[in-house]
Amino acid sequence: MDSSRVLEIASKSDAGLVRSHNEDSIGSDASIGLAVLADGMGGYNAGEVASGIAVSMITSGMKAALSGRGQPDEASGESMLREQVAAANSAIFNAARQRKECEGMGTTLVAALFFDGKVSVAHLGDSRMYRLRGGKLEIMTHDHSLLQEQLDSGMLTKEEARFSQYRNIVTRALGIEQDVEIEIRSFDVQPDDLYLLCSDGLNDMLEDEEIGLVLDTLRSNLKLAAEKLVALANENGGRDNISVILVKVKQGIGVQRGLMSRLMSSFRK
Repeated sequence: MDSSRVLEIASKSDAGLVRSHNEDSIGSDASIGLAVLADGMGGYNAGEVASGIAVSMITSGMKAALSGRGQPDEASGESMLREQVAAANSAIFNAARQRKECEGMGTTLVAALFFDGKVSVAHLGDSRMYRLRGGKLEIMTHDHSLLQEQLDSGMLTKEEARFSQYRNIVTRALGIEQDVEIEIRSFDVQPDDLYLLCSDGLNDMLEDEEIGLVLDTLRSNLKLAAEKLVALANENGGRDNISVILVKVKQGIGVQRGLMSRLMSSFRK
């Protein structure tokens, strides 16, 4: 399995203007179609330990799971993601119990696996994945946060939510409990799609319209787009760590085969 000719990936992580250190961790491997982002929390420096464990274990675990095999299908892709995320959860939970300085640590997570015209996304907490398709930006994840629950129930409007004191309280995270409910969803991928994985340090500082404008304007230069997003978040206050991973889908055999199989299926119907 080699997705490097299908995908282009760029990323950037920054401590921001307020935090003394960066507790976000990011990782990607275009050859296996993987991007992972985690936003750590808990204790002095423990957040970066949790996020680092998550990204390192999921990246290495997925690489081992995919080694020597062809493209997974949707069921096996989701299964492999779930297995690796669960393993990372156990590792973080056990490390927090064994090391006093790491007590209570955890991390949000958004991990995307691209394969054969699909992307499977594992998600915990309020880190997000967006998709830009045909100039339209769409959020592909649903925050696991108290603020999102208040929005869903109608307790707050979107305008009120911008100034809520509960913006950063997550209701689900990796490593907090021995077992965790992992949300995994899969979506069809199209050539020229652009995906953004980000920590809340980005979307708390920028409106979705601003994010979409940057992506649409700079989609031909992913490195510059990532740098611009982080710079704008800092210009708007930089109150948290800011991390972004951009994944652009190019025309390639994985995408072509997925599209062709669905096209042939529609003819058979």
